[in-house]
Amino acid sequence: MSIYDTEKRTITRADVYVQVLSALMLRDMRTRFGGSMWGYVAQVLWPVAHVVIITSIMALRGIPNPLGDSTLIFVASGAVPVLASQYIAREMMKGTMMNRPLTYYPQVKMFDVIVSRAIVEIIGSFMGVCIVASFLVACGVDPIPAQIMPALSAYLLALFHGIALGMINVSIVAFFPGWQIGFILVQILLYLSSGIMFVPSYLPDQIYSLLKYLPLVNIVEASRLGYYPGFFVQPDYLYTFVIIIIMLNVGLLSERYVVRIFR
Repeated sequence: MSIYDTEKRTITRADVYVQVLSALMLRDMRTRFGGSMWGYVAQVLWPVAHVVIITSIMALRGIPNPLGDSTLIFVASGAVPVLASQYIAREMMKGTMMNRPLTYYPQVKMFDVIVSRAIVEIIGSFMGVCIVASFLVACGVDPIPAQIMPALSAYLLALFHGIALGMINVSIVAFFPGWQIGFILVQILLYLSSGIMFVPSYLPDQIYSLLKYLPLVNIVEASRLGYYPGFFVQPDYLYTFVIIIIMLNVGLLSERYVVRIFR
């Protein structure tokens, strides 16, 4: 076989793989909300709804803004990365359950389903960030962080955290479908303890030291550090990155040796 034939076969396989991913992504977007584009728009708007609801609750209860002058910025800087991570982790798990019959086609592998759903959620998350930024501008608030790198690194870490946690969920739900409900409880606990509505570093040292073991707490602190340069906090980037890598490797190995057994 000539080098030309080898390269041609490689290109053909790559084209087929891209076509499979594209088809899976289109199917996800078309069938996930009953074939209506408004369902997908509603999901993208969810981060704005979270920001509005939490801000309204803080205003109605007379809770002072812990940092800065804008409660909207305080809430958004915590909610956006947390929601980005949680949506990806949840939808990757749901995608494998909904699209499992597609894996009976020889061209479609379970890993392709996982990758396609992750890409769809990353795109949706980016659109959500743009919509939240537009909402803040409409409210007369500047959404641009004072320091770009901490905020950007926090968002990227949130995406990787969601992918890693999603891989873990895929492995668990393969042999325990009830985990779809159990993970909802985990999401609620993470949502309430990650620091969206409060500043973890203001808590007693004993509690704060325990919360720092949660990667999302470090991610939220990094995000807020981008908006409040004078905020005295030290996110543990190395710990967060190592935990994400460990979770991702455990998830990938489980998909390779566990999910395929229970499929």
